[in-house]
Amino acid sequence: MAKHWGKVLTAMVTPFDADGRLNLDAARALARRLADNGSDGLVVAATTGEAPTLSDAERFDLIRAVSEAVTIPVLAGTGSNDTRHALALTARAEELGAAGAFLVSPYYNRPPQAGIEAHFRALAAATRLPVMLYDVPGRTGRRIARDVLLRLLGEVDNIVAFKDATGDPAAAASLVAEAGDRFELYSGDDALTLPLLAIGAVGVVGTSTHWTGPEFAAMIAAFEQGDVRRARAINAALQPSFAFSNTDDSVYSMSVKAMLRGQGLAVGECRLPLPAAPESVGRQAAEVWRRLEAWRAGQR
Repeated sequence: MAKHWGKVLTAMVTPFDADGRLNLDAARALARRLADNGSDGLVVAATTGEAPTLSDAERFDLIRAVSEAVTIPVLAGTGSNDTRHALALTARAEELGAAGAFLVSPYYNRPPQAGIEAHFRALAAATRLPVMLYDVPGRTGRRIARDVLLRLLGEVDNIVAFKDATGDPAAAASLVAEAGDRFELYSGDDALTLPLLAIGAVGVVGTSTHWTGPEFAAMIAAFEQGDVRRARAINAALQPSFAFSNTDDSVYSMSVKAMLRGQGLAVGECRLPLPAAPESVGRQAAEVWRRLEAWRAGQR
């Protein structure tokens, strides 16, 4: 059972206005919408939230605004490939009322495993917040080694969760088998949530959960209740959403915003280097939404 933040966490996009400025009113509205539609918690100012394009001041304004807008937990994306910067971001997020720190492994500079471990130990030691580690080697260029994870999870009390976006369920199963009582595993890939539930995950940090939160909540509940047939049926209904969320033409932030704009939410476009989504993405979003609504109608 998820003890700290819940089972369905949404990695929230960051709304911008027509001039590309941070839109805090839209962020509050989106956060409340997600809280009302299946999300147990939110992750803000992380990759899907276009953290690399946010100034520190914008990041802090966003964390404060969203934390004040909802009663569900808000995890702050405070990771960086500069340990000193990440320390400052995490300290400020704690002051602003974040419910946890969401820490991606250092990216681009590809430190050795000793550096990755020292980075996480320094960050965890400097905060009272519970910490979720995030491993996404496709973006960072370096995977967190299994022995490093085992030491961190076993020796650092406030590292309590791990978001796995490695695409390696076998390794996740091995990690849970050895250290499952020390941490909570979250799927970092929406499409792998059901397989990871089977080996001990407690939930998902998702992107398509911007519009599929109720389905993810129902799928996880069905699996926990032993109704695997029902969980598989829900997972099958979500396949178009999974396929839509990330393509060569439209990565997660772009796709999610296209879907939300189609539903009338003022989230704006992404900031460069993420370009405006092609018109075809908006059409695809409408079709994905139509199919999901048709499936929902059939369940009533």
